Amino acid sequence: MTKLEARMTNQAASQNGDARHSATIAAVTPTLCRLLGVKPPAVCQALPLELGLGLAPARLDHILVYAADAIGRVFLDSHPDLKLRLVAASDVQVELRAVFPPKTPVCFASMFTGAPPEVHGIRRYERPVLTCDTLFDALARAGKRAAIVAVKDCSMDIIFRNRAIDYYTGDYDPQVLELALELVREDRHDFIVAYNQEYDDVLHKLGPESHEAVAAARRHVETFVRLWQATEEHWAGHNRALLFAPDHGAHFDVERGRGDHGEDIPEDMDVLHFWRVSPARSEEGLGRSAPMHRRR
Repeated sequence: MTKLEARMTNQAASQNGDARHSATIAAVTPTLCRLLGVKPPAVCQALPLELGLGLAPARLDHILVYAADAIGRVFLDSHPDLKLRLVAASDVQVELRAVFPPKTPVCFASMFTGAPPEVHGIRRYERPVLTCDTLFDALARAGKRAAIVAVKDCSMDIIFRNRAIDYYTGDYDPQVLELALELVREDRHDFIVAYNQEYDDVLHKLGPESHEAVAAARRHVETFVRLWQATEEHWAGHNRALLFAPDHGAHFDVERGRGDHGEDIPEDMDVLHFWRVSPARSEEGLGRSAPMHRRR
């Protein structure tokens, strides 16, 4: 057994038993708040995750969340090379469940409020601007500078608008990645969410295991690795965390002949989140580029 395989086995073993299914993606918000020393949103009902990293509350000051749409646990279990790549770039692997129905705006609303759908109000595929308290409101109240970087007019670009944060939009995933990398280089934000969607787009057309969909998922994994490398270089002077945080999974709909998600089945509901936490390195000379222009 290789070192990486042993690491994956240890991570999986730490999440064994029925307890691994007791937490949903709503636990992301209170966990992030605990790590940053921020009071959770008023609507938050989920409990923070125990990551087993020995971290005291408020230890971290920089966090980047990479939200890759629709990459579920069942898919990653079928592609151990991709899973190993994520394990290599992370410290802890946590198995969670999506909220129901496993639709993108429903799930991300829960992930970034800590509340179930009946509380935050998005209970089907619809994309209103949330009026309840969110993680982004909590960060702004705490004086944290936050940013969302997403594909223009996607759910992540819409439902968290009207907050005291920065919004950056790209035409598609490659532009989102470049914007996110530029934000990391500038080091002006305490919290960044970067969202990509190609895998979800392709699976709906060709199926979650199609050659094109797997290639898109591979690009998402490599994007996470690039973000990790960027944070290691440009955020080296900060206590920091990086999180790979899909919203739900997907399955092949035999009747329709394409991929879909929205059912209470493991393919749609089970996800793996990968956390990497790094302490600040002293006496790091961080080069910073000129400020970028914010794109709306």
